[in-house]
Amino acid sequence: MQNQQNCYENVWILSGTSDGPILADKLLKLNYVVFVSVVTKRACKSYLKNPKLHIITGKMKDKDEIVNFIKINKINIVIDATHSFALIISKNINEACNEVDLPLLAFQRESFIKKSRNLNYISGLKCIKNNDLKNKNILLAIGSRFLNDTAEYYMNGGANVFARVLPISESVSKALGSCIKNSNIAIINPSQTKGLSLEKKLCEFWKIDYILCRESGSYAQKNWENITCKSSMKLFVVKRPKFNYDNACIFYKHDGLIDYITKRL
Repeated sequence: MQNQQNCYENVWILSGTSDGPILADKLLKLNYVVFVSVVTKRACKSYLKNPKLHIITGKMKDKDEIVNFIKINKINIVIDATHSFALIISKNINEACNEVDLPLLAFQRESFIKKSRNLNYISGLKCIKNNDLKNKNILLAIGSRFLNDTAEYYMNGGANVFARVLPISESVSKALGSCIKNSNIAIINPSQTKGLSLEKKLCEFWKIDYILCRESGSYAQKNWENITCKSSMKLFVVKRPKFNYDNACIFYKHDGLIDYITKRL
């Protein structure tokens, strides 16, 4: 799985299904050898087949595993395009690249928040005021990792809790095993088309008062913004945490990152 051509470099992208496929496609068209790390087999389907594309499925356990992968596959450039809230993997990538003295490029999605009277920025998952929760219907669109703990907190505050999770086995398992009633759980992919979305219908059916999501910059976040800006529902967005890389170039545009890579040669 190593690059046999001396004129191009091996690029390793750690990403999901939003930015990874775009970056990989652009690099493959420029004849780079691209390695992509995704967490689930389902995420592999977002990438087009190409003889110069190598997809690795599963979580990178720690910094040492990342260092080992870089050395074995003779990686020249690492791109951290992981989720905005995936701080542990970003920390491990950062430390690994420092250890082997390798260029690290970080891609971060820009988050264009629509200004709305219904929008509320909060610093954490449990920062909606307790005195506002009694008998309110709150929809959690926060992923599955902290779903049970967050749901329990708002239930204790008197809210009726609902959740939207992705159709991934781990997410579904955690959701169904949480304190949320199964009838209050929707297992759907975020809508990617404008207009009437499934999320909007879901909110209307459940008579949602509050929506809680994270500032990921994804189309899922944009969906919640569009739904709430024209309704009486309130949107609570958890601010994106800031990770301080030791020595990385940060990019907010796909083309800007690709241009940087090509100009390095």
